Amino acid sequence: MELQKRKERQVGILTATEQQHQEDLQRLRDLRPIDDDFMRCLFKDNIPLAEFVLRIITGKQDLIITDCETQKDMKRLAGARSICLDAYGTDPDGKKYDLEIQRQEKGADPHRARYHSSVMDVENLHSGQEFKELPDTYTIFIIEKDFYGKGEPVYPIERINLATGKSFEDGEHILYVNGEYRGESNLGKLMHDFNCTSADDMNFELMADRTRYLKENPKGVSEMCRIMEDMRNESLKEGIQEEKKMTVFRMLEAGKYLLEEIANISGLSLEEVNQLKAERNA
Repeated sequence: MELQKRKERQVGILTATEQQHQEDLQRLRDLRPIDDDFMRCLFKDNIPLAEFVLRIITGKQDLIITDCETQKDMKRLAGARSICLDAYGTDPDGKKYDLEIQRQEKGADPHRARYHSSVMDVENLHSGQEFKELPDTYTIFIIEKDFYGKGEPVYPIERINLATGKSFEDGEHILYVNGEYRGESNLGKLMHDFNCTSADDMNFELMADRTRYLKENPKGVSEMCRIMEDMRNESLKEGIQEEKKMTVFRMLEAGKYLLEEIANISGLSLEEVNQLKAERNA
């Protein structure tokens, strides 16, 4: 009897696992390049595609990308907020390109663009270097909707000297790409492709071939399912970490616990507790 119950439990587990897999396959069919988890795989180890997309967006037809990383973790100053770049590339002149997919407008707040740009600056100027050695940076947000509502395909953001009306020429470039834009230009066709679920509906072969691989090739499908599983686990971990932080804040608010006790109860390190205490008192 016990053996039968154990077998039934195992069947139940397998059924749940298979059900999750089927849900992932259905979700994969509905994903588009403008969806973050699909974009993560789209540009992974694919310099030609990243180069192709950046050429269209920046208008630099001779742009060459020497390397491209997806989900690039940028080191941070102590206590500062870290970020993970969707796609991060470099050209032969050392210029840096951060390509971000932002489906929701709140993720494209101008302060976020400013922060992404500043983090790239910190990442690319080392001890002993002159400030003039900072490379030009391009922070590019592809947004599902028309963020500024003017119907423009791209909104370039540049600093200017208000007194002279001339460019500040600090090498910082921010571009907002209108994901709703359509038209006969390459950018219009590219935004169409970014919103397609099927490779057969796409204009550009490079985009279609990669999409077809990730959605139809068994190896590509397996890679995408693994990414979706990783993102679920990552989301779960983030939720657990957030709950630990809230526990720390509640215990600090109570004012009757030693920091060591808070660390022990919350499961965070003493260093993390001290950092949260500093944030609370800031």
